[in-house]
Amino acid sequence: MEMRTLGRTGVKVSPLCLGAMMFGAWGNTDHDDSVRIIHAALDAGINFIDTADVYSAGESEEIVGKALTGGRRDDVVLATKAFSPMGKDPNCRGSSRRWLVRAVEDSLRRLGVDHIDLYQIHRPSTDTDVDETLGALTDLQRAGKILYFGSSTFLPSQIVQAQWAAEKRNTGRFISEQPPYSILVRGIEREVLPVCQEYGMGTLVWSPLAGGWLSGKWRKGQDAPDTNRSRAFGGAMASRYDLSDPINQRKLDAADALARLAEDSGTTLVQLAIAWTIRHPGVTSAIIGPRTMDQLTSQLPATELALSADVLDAIDKIVPPGTNIRDDDAGYVPPWLGDASQRRR
Repeated sequence: MEMRTLGRTGVKVSPLCLGAMMFGAWGNTDHDDSVRIIHAALDAGINFIDTADVYSAGESEEIVGKALTGGRRDDVVLATKAFSPMGKDPNCRGSSRRWLVRAVEDSLRRLGVDHIDLYQIHRPSTDTDVDETLGALTDLQRAGKILYFGSSTFLPSQIVQAQWAAEKRNTGRFISEQPPYSILVRGIEREVLPVCQEYGMGTLVWSPLAGGWLSGKWRKGQDAPDTNRSRAFGGAMASRYDLSDPINQRKLDAADALARLAEDSGTTLVQLAIAWTIRHPGVTSAIIGPRTMDQLTSQLPATELALSADVLDAIDKIVPPGTNIRDDDAGYVPPWLGDASQRRR
């Protein structure tokens, strides 16, 4: 598998990154099976693993840690994230120095490692000065607990602000961004990817299969599949799969058209969708999140798939560049839009 450089760090990573969100209570509860999937991914040439403290309340990190014993750790670029609540304590979340210092130690313990290669802030925090966050991350870096740090699902203005603050305050800077990106969720093409390219940041794009919409199971004239994603998080995402919603009907139309395009091209929609994401020159690696071994093996061939100009043009006609069919697929709704009180004081 070809290697790519993560931003300007000189670190080489595979174009597919193994996402570990589905290992643990949120997905595959069989630890031994999850470890086998991780080992299969590494044996196939993937050297990049991404998880987060919040995934199954730390269980995902523990499973990844088990998989990296026996000499596997040294060959892996290991990434995790912090920000989301890890308990009822209001200070056990966010991106303050107080929490990040503790969160790193917790992740190191669960992973069973002495350092984290890439430590990411899972979402922007509007109540914490970016100087506070960058200062804490820089100190953790100097202590050798993390080697690099990055952001996830930040707005373009927040990415620029963080770069500016790092330069002015002489701290370390975010070397990567982790945004959502798929054929159905192309919004980052407008500003996020160009901004990251301008600052030499690597990008780890998540959900290249658009939360399962590009799995090939969503077809017109067929019943909607019973997906884990639609039931996840207490049903909080169910509205994104409700076909009575006209917007989701638009997604169904696009998914069906893309499936037919894949069939005409002699490939699967899964492989077409993933190959398309890693073709963009601003994308370093696409995060795949298999729950089963079959899902992993169906996704791995995407790195070898070449997409012709005709296929790429056809994709652009189905979903125009820079377009998110559903606005909330962007992964982050700024509080000044999502919280009515911030608009109606």
